[in-house]
Amino acid sequence: MFSSSSSVNGDEALRRNRILSSKLYFDVPQFKVPVIYSKSYNIAFLGIEKLHPFDSSKWGNICRLLIASGMLDKNCIVEPLEASKDDLLVVHSESYLNSLKSSSNVAMMIEVPPVALFPNCLLQHKVLFPFRKQVGGTILAAKLAMERGWAINIGGGFHHCSAEKGGGFCVYADISLCIRFAFVQLNISRVMIIDLDAHQGNGHEMDFANDSRVYILDMFNPGIYPLDYEARGYINQIVEVKSGTHTEDYLQKLDRELKIAGHRFDPELVVYNAGTDILDGDPLGRLKISPEGIALRDEKVFQFAREKNVPIVMVTSGGYMKSSARVIADSIVNLSNRCLIDVRQSSRFK
Repeated sequence: MFSSSSSVNGDEALRRNRILSSKLYFDVPQFKVPVIYSKSYNIAFLGIEKLHPFDSSKWGNICRLLIASGMLDKNCIVEPLEASKDDLLVVHSESYLNSLKSSSNVAMMIEVPPVALFPNCLLQHKVLFPFRKQVGGTILAAKLAMERGWAINIGGGFHHCSAEKGGGFCVYADISLCIRFAFVQLNISRVMIIDLDAHQGNGHEMDFANDSRVYILDMFNPGIYPLDYEARGYINQIVEVKSGTHTEDYLQKLDRELKIAGHRFDPELVVYNAGTDILDGDPLGRLKISPEGIALRDEKVFQFAREKNVPIVMVTSGGYMKSSARVIADSIVNLSNRCLIDVRQSSRFK
C-alpha cells in the first residue's frame, strides 16, 4: 500500500511530465512583440453572451484600438495555442473537467442561465474553446516575459476559478496554470501575484493556499462578490478598498502597499491581474477610479517590476463597461510612451 507522501510525489511527477510535454510553450519569432491575442478569444453565441454584463468582444476591441493607434502591427501579435485537456489537468482534476460536460454547470459558472438549455457540444465550441485559447495565452505569457521582460495577454485573468471550482465568468484557472508551468519550465520558485481587479481573486488564493513560493497582494472591494472568507485567509497582503473609493485615495494606497510588498518578498516573476472593473461607473466593481487613474495604476505596477528588475505578465481580467476596451488600450499605449514596455525591441529585459 502506498503512503500518502508517495501518492503526492506521484501526482507531482505526473504534473511535471504534463508540463514538460505540453505544446503551449513554443519559440516566438523575434519580430513579434510579447502581446498575445487570438480572434478566437471573442465569444459570440446567438446574442446569448449579451445576457452577462461582461463585454465578450472586449478583447478584440482592445487589439483593434492598439492597431489603430499605430502602436501595434497586427502581424507582430503572438497567437497562442489552445490549452489541451492534459494542460488543464496540471491544475484541474478530471472530475472538475468532466463537470464542464454539463451545460447547466457551465451556465452557472458563466452566470448566463439560458446557456443550460444548449447542447454541450455547442458550448464547448462557442464558449469553452475561447476560454482555453486565453488560458494558452496566459501560460505562454510567462515564457515571453522571461525572454523579453514583459508580456501582455489581451485576455485571461480568470481569478475566480480554482482547481475544483469555477464561477464569476471564470471556467479555467489560467493564473494558477501559468505559475505551475513557470515553476517547471522556467525553473523559478518565487512568484508574486498582484491582483488589482475590483473583486477578490479567490481562485488562485485557494490554489496556492500556504504555498510559500507564491506571494499574493490582493486589493479589492470587500463588500462585493465573491465574499470568500476562507480564501481571504490565504492572502499574504489584503488591501481593502470600499465602495465609492476615489482615484487619489486608491493610488495612494497602492503606492504604500507596493512598497510593503517589495520589502516582504523578492519575486522572480510578477503576474499582474489588471481588471478594469474599478472604473467609475462599473456596475459590479462599485469603485470610482478614472480612466487616467487606471493608466497610472498600471504604470505603477510596471514601474514596480522595472525597479526590481523582474519580468511581468499582465492579464486583463474583469471590466463590465463598453469603455473598458478603450481604457485598457490607452493604458497600454501609456506604458509604451513611458518606456515601461517597448514594442520595437525584442531583447531580454534590462
